[in-house]
Amino acid sequence: MGNLSMEGSPKTPTVNFNEESGVLEVRGRSIPENSVEFYKPLNEWVESYGQSPKSVTTFDVKLEYFNTSSSKCILDLFKLLENLDGNNTEVKVNWYFEEDDEDMEEAGEDYQAIINLPFKMIEVEEI
Repeated sequence: MGNLSMEGSPKTPTVNFNEESGVLEVRGRSIPENSVEFYKPLNEWVESYGQSPKSVTTFDVKLEYFNTSSSKCILDLFKLLENLDGNNTEVKVNWYFEEDDEDMEEAGEDYQAIINLPFKMIEVEEI
């Protein structure tokens, strides 16, 4: 399967999904022209990874901004991870948000209310 690395752009986040460590990271801005198309390889990677996941899988979300269409795709990614949890892996989510960014903090809390995974809300100076 291998790792999934995608270089970020002004409209798309940097993606680093590491098969060996079980650490999945999405960082930056998510406002792609076609969110479904952008997130498709991420979903496929998680589905493939789910065949033999690490005992602990950590999903680090370090987004400074995402649009509405990305929010649905991110939810889909969370649902895939939720399905993995307890299936030979413990999935943990670290939701990073910049101090004073109430919108991103609330977005993390909204996902936390919907998804049945342990969420850690982490306030940072800068993403």
